[in-house]
Amino acid sequence: MFAPRRTIRALVVAATAVAMLTSTVSAQAADIPPPGEIVTSPNVTHVGTLPKLPGLEATTNSDIAFQGDYAYVGNYGGFSIYDIRNPRRAKLVSGVLCPGSQMDVSVHGDLLFAAVDNSRNNDSCSSVAQPASVKESWEGVRIFDISDKKNPKYIKAVETNCGSHTLTLVPGKGRDQRRNVYLYVSSYNPNATFPDCQPPHDKISVIKVPLRNPTDAAVVNAPVIFPDGGNETQPGLLLPTSGCHDITVYAERDTAAGACMGDGVLFDISDRENPVITARTTDPNFAFWHSATFSNNGKKVIFTDELGGGGAATCNEATGPNRGANAYYDIVRGKLVFKGYFKITRYQADTENCVAHNGSLIPVKGKDIMVQAWYQGGVSFVDFTDSSKPKEIGFFERGPEPDGGGGGIWSAYYYNGYVYASDFRRGLDVLKIDDRRTDPARGVRSDRLNVQTQESYGGHGHGH
Repeated sequence: MFAPRRTIRALVVAATAVAMLTSTVSAQAADIPPPGEIVTSPNVTHVGTLPKLPGLEATTNSDIAFQGDYAYVGNYGGFSIYDIRNPRRAKLVSGVLCPGSQMDVSVHGDLLFAAVDNSRNNDSCSSVAQPASVKESWEGVRIFDISDKKNPKYIKAVETNCGSHTLTLVPGKGRDQRRNVYLYVSSYNPNATFPDCQPPHDKISVIKVPLRNPTDAAVVNAPVIFPDGGNETQPGLLLPTSGCHDITVYAERDTAAGACMGDGVLFDISDRENPVITARTTDPNFAFWHSATFSNNGKKVIFTDELGGGGAATCNEATGPNRGANAYYDIVRGKLVFKGYFKITRYQADTENCVAHNGSLIPVKGKDIMVQAWYQGGVSFVDFTDSSKPKEIGFFERGPEPDGGGGGIWSAYYYNGYVYASDFRRGLDVLKIDDRRTDPARGVRSDRLNVQTQESYGGHGHGH
């Protein structure tokens, strides 16, 4: 278990901002910063905020992918491309208006893949919402050619059962690596009235993308991963297991971790087209297994719990320190062994939607450190080298949205010395952490980052 809940805020915008992160005080209204005001720990700097692509201002930003000098930010209405060659002078390059949530993105070479879990009347970028009960409705994966960063082009759509809430890019294996990539499509919430999304839907979809002819991309398998059904009866579940929410692959190790609604699982992915569950766990404290991250050595995995579905104020005193937390597991002889929880200790206002969301490792050799988004809880930097005692070592956040509505940070990822955080409303925040515990990461450079496609890092500038 982790240290007692801490509630004091270090306000670097004030001259008296000297509070240590280990302080413990009673939660008070004064601990909540003014609406919209930026607050950070002393070791974190807000470099700036990049605007959304014009036309996407009113729709929600989602996940981020990186390649070379560019960041790609998904949005419920399309995606934006940013030039981050100089992070302190980063700029918007272009993007695409193409509605259909969530538009979570992954990139490979000249291709961008976007997940659509919003039933549309067709697969085009001019489509409108249409009920999934209509057989002709479309949802699934969109593929774009991004070879020209100023003019991305939509080249292919692949329909999948129950849509694509998220997708995970999986490189081919051996000789296949140059020929194909695969997409593991996670989707859930079937309904007997949906022709293309029938219960029990205890499966994922596997799309094969030929790299020389990406317009030939197609579903090649839909393996049933819970042949005997998933966790469906546990009290307090947001939804019973009917598929997966998100999958992170560690292709070098032929393994993957799945956050599957009511279940946390490990997969053997040595046969890319036929992933098989090898370990499975549940937690009576969890409401919805949302995402997963391996430690660099592959011996630990962090699962997040989307308590409240992302729309509730679950980082307040009433919810407590364990519900809606990260859960840390060691992988011991192929099994998941629970070690501890972590939840941000900075109480949020009752108007602030707050939940454990997407994050990535910070590549510090010999340590396990992660940066993670918490919606209106902001961004948290966590050292989980001791997985039984994870601790926050830095943070960034804003006070409540001025209109009292939803918002916050969807994803926060470390890439080549900076942290990029996708804010629902504002655009792309750029952050910098200066701390002896994370400084060694500056020597690790990468030419790509799809966080759900984990790669190992070392001390010689390898990608992560």
